[in-house]
Amino acid sequence: MSVGVDSLAGVESKTTTTVALDFGRITLDPAVALYLFGTPGQDRFSFLWDDLVEGALGTVVLADTRRIEDCFPAVDYFEAHGAPFVLAVNRFDGAERFELEEVREALGLGADVPVLECDARERGAVREVLGALMDRVIGVRSVPRRRAMAAR
Repeated sequence: MSVGVDSLAGVESKTTTTVALDFGRITLDPAVALYLFGTPGQDRFSFLWDDLVEGALGTVVLADTRRIEDCFPAVDYFEAHGAPFVLAVNRFDGAERFELEEVREALGLGADVPVLECDARERGAVREVLGALMDRVIGVRSVPRRRAMAAR
């Protein structure tokens, strides 16, 4: 259905595409359950991002280094909305691998944005990415509190 709409440059063998919204729930520990909403990353789906960013604790941008330029709209969007995010560099069989710092530099990410390697098909890797996101969210949310306490 996406022929002529989505570019297959770099992923010519791709035969499926996400065209809607994915949803999941994961329990990190008995006190922390995350509700996960996944959207396609193409800029034309950014209207979904508006609804999801409102009330979201944070975001994972899943990067495909075969088409790294497709990450710019999502990165720019979440930076502009002040949403804490991490970048998960998805690893694909047969795809060229880049150092994480090369990916950070290519996307112009600051040192405060965690960049992690991930295989989105592996539960443990996804858990690590979500743990890093929670660390980032806690860190971002604690800065105003620390500033307020220091001002007292």
